[in-house]
Amino acid sequence: MGFAMAWTAAGHGATWAGLVLTAINLPRALFLLFGGAVADRVGAWRVMISADVAMTAVTLTLAALTRQMSDRPLLLVMVAFAIGFADAFYLPSSGSMPRLLVPTASLARATSARQIAGQSAAFTGPALGGLLLATFGLAVTAIANAATFAIMAAVLIALRPRPARLIHRPPAHAGVSAAAGSGSDDRRWPMSGWGRQTFDGLRVGFTNPVLRPHLLMTATAAGLLLPCAGLLVPVLARQLGWPPASAGAVAATIALGSGAVAAVVLVRGALPNPRRMASRGLFVASGGVAFLALVGLADRSTSFGPGQLPLPAALTAAALIGVGMGMFGTSVAPLVLGATPETHLARVQAVLVFAQSVPLLVTNNLLGAFADVVPAGFVLLTCAGLLAASVGVIGLHESGNGSRATVRGAVP
Repeated sequence: MGFAMAWTAAGHGATWAGLVLTAINLPRALFLLFGGAVADRVGAWRVMISADVAMTAVTLTLAALTRQMSDRPLLLVMVAFAIGFADAFYLPSSGSMPRLLVPTASLARATSARQIAGQSAAFTGPALGGLLLATFGLAVTAIANAATFAIMAAVLIALRPRPARLIHRPPAHAGVSAAAGSGSDDRRWPMSGWGRQTFDGLRVGFTNPVLRPHLLMTATAAGLLLPCAGLLVPVLARQLGWPPASAGAVAATIALGSGAVAAVVLVRGALPNPRRMASRGLFVASGGVAFLALVGLADRSTSFGPGQLPLPAALTAAALIGVGMGMFGTSVAPLVLGATPETHLARVQAVLVFAQSVPLLVTNNLLGAFADVVPAGFVLLTCAGLLAASVGVIGLHESGNGSRATVRGAVP
């Protein structure tokens, strides 16, 4: 659905595409920390079910209004805002579940399984969304998306775990029932404590020596890498005259590459030296972005069609981006979950998503406006260079901090 909305908005200009994506990220960023606090209090399962039901209603509303509203970009912005609000509650809850359901030694496999599920949807979603959009239009695409949310809500209701099945149980003050969403714990945070609990995830995330560098790298990847797939691929496709299905194939290949790495981790276990592998993954992804940029800049006048040279080249670049993203995601996710106190699982997950959403608020608009005045391939090349440089700076800074801490610890 996100690809269909970005593609439709890109038809009115790259700036509109950036505004639609911003309308998702703005409410997500504003309410994420509160969403994590709610999940730690009332239960992740209950929050996820509520969010899926809400998204079913939102996408059905989009389908109903698509044919009635002449101002299509404004409608897309309104729906995007609702999507971002639901995400603010759903994402921290879903991110905390692996830590509750599996032992610590299995976190890498569990997070990889979760990533495979997400990337499978991301792989089929853009291609299917592009096909539905080209064949039936936005309304039918929205109805199909509503069906997926309804099915997910039904599955969550059917598979809701009992407290006895939880591996890591929340501390007594949170109640085991909170994780399962049963709501049997009668204790509540006082109203005056909600503000403190909402922002406590930030304190934990940025004072923990394991969490801090990976949150910083996540923010960097979000600001410079995620817009490449979500914003700049549709814009590049529009500028080069690619059909929606071909553009969707490029976006889907990114998800396929990421999912392939997650599948390897699921079968063989965690990647060696995950801290270093996270940085290497972002360097690989930046190389893929640079390759895709060169494909776009090489021949802006050639349309994308079956059997033409740019298609396999663009798909190869997309696969590199996906592999790099997979290396980063499968390394960071278990590190963050494993280093998080059990009292703050959903709140730190909220901070993790917050670190992705806030940079996107800036970069989606800047890059969208930039791509309106220069070729999208040039914008992609700029993102690749900035991403590689930023990851290198963060790595050097954290290595220096670690060395100074080691020296101080060695002094009697």
